[in-house]
Amino acid sequence: MKPIKEGKVREIYDNGDSLIMVATDRISCFDVILKNVIEKKGTVLTQMSKFWFDMTEDIVPNHMISVDVNDMPEFFRQPKFDGNSMMCKKLQMLPIECIVRGYITGSGWASYQENGTVCGIKLPEGLKESDKLPEPIYTPSTKAEIGDHDENISYEKSIEVLEKEFPGKGEEYASKIRDYTIALYKKCADYALERGIIIADTKFEFGLDENGNIVIGDEMLTPDSSRFWPADVYEPGHGQPSFDKQFARDWLKANKDNNWTLPKEVEDKTIAIYLEGYEKITGKKL
Repeated sequence: MKPIKEGKVREIYDNGDSLIMVATDRISCFDVILKNVIEKKGTVLTQMSKFWFDMTEDIVPNHMISVDVNDMPEFFRQPKFDGNSMMCKKLQMLPIECIVRGYITGSGWASYQENGTVCGIKLPEGLKESDKLPEPIYTPSTKAEIGDHDENISYEKSIEVLEKEFPGKGEEYASKIRDYTIALYKKCADYALERGIIIADTKFEFGLDENGNIVIGDEMLTPDSSRFWPADVYEPGHGQPSFDKQFARDWLKANKDNNWTLPKEVEDKTIAIYLEGYEKITGKKL
């Protein structure tokens, strides 16, 4: 079987009335796929998504059918697919990335310093970098083609984008995915905080099933789609350490002649960070 779609990290296979999403052990930084393989990273992403999908079924249905390769065609019953593959329902994906921010950091912090707003939302004065926001904010973006950058848009603009693709449904879909995004974030951020992890921000993607219901798809609350900070050393006023590939990014920035290759010790430290985040959240070893 050949993938019908290949992203920087994921490969998607058509399985007739379902899809099989495989999270590979590739790692991308600054929109470039590195030459390294980060062993077990794909399994962390798939199993982390499964954990959150199971936990949030009461808020919104998800696209997961199974992560057991024995439920998949024989082709997937080989070690390289075991643990990192998810059989999913086919959805018509909505053209909006649903971003929610509970803390001010990254591009949100840069925008706030400039004009006191994030994606057009006015925030209180006097916030420091990494401060917790009074309430989580919803800052959608459009999905760009590979190679382009997603564009932050206002909630009103998200209604327009959805209305164009789904006439008569723009406002309904925009309000539903906004409300789901905030509800998912609040439930999961509260849970993670009890386990010693701050979820600073994350993104979700939604689609429509065959009956027109909104369903969460893609990945959910993984270190690749979210900013996870260790709560025990959290201190506003500067950037925070995180359970994701920031460690690899920092090394690449500091070593300009890197040829897009990480040394073995950076590779090992990167997967150790991913595994620590997974174990803290799920309470079990991979």
